Amino acid sequence: MRCPFCGHEDSQVKDSRPTEDGAAIRRRRQCEGCAARFTTFERIQLRELFVLKSEGRREPFDREKLLRSLSIATRKRAIEPGRIEKLVSGIQRRLETLGENDVTSKRIGEMVMDGLKGLDSVAYIRFASVYRDFSEAKDFEAFAGSVEEVGRAE
Repeated sequence: MRCPFCGHEDSQVKDSRPTEDGAAIRRRRQCEGCAARFTTFERIQLRELFVLKSEGRREPFDREKLLRSLSIATRKRAIEPGRIEKLVSGIQRRLETLGENDVTSKRIGEMVMDGLKGLDSVAYIRFASVYRDFSEAKDFEAFAGSVEEVGRAE
């Protein structure tokens, strides 16, 4: 593993442990060149996934991009980072087990919406506002009204 500080090719693993959700191995490393310490994560990848965007582009699935968008939706909410990480891991695992290498961004968005719906209603509305491209206040109002109805029905 290349050192992020000095670029040296070799590092030594000092500590390994599973992450909270068990979907990855966290490794604490020390560079053999500059002695700096850094952390890496090792995850199982069942297949190479590509996202088909609505405008026709095809790009590699980026777990970090999904994690960032969820972090934005859940910002300043009382949600533990481990729950967000678990949601991302679950979505990625479901995508990998679909048996398809190409997945539409719409399918990913729906999986995120389903996950956020059970996690936090405010984060759910925030994500929906971007995902469904709300353009006016009445769009928020109509969507928020439907979220309240779902919350009361459960």
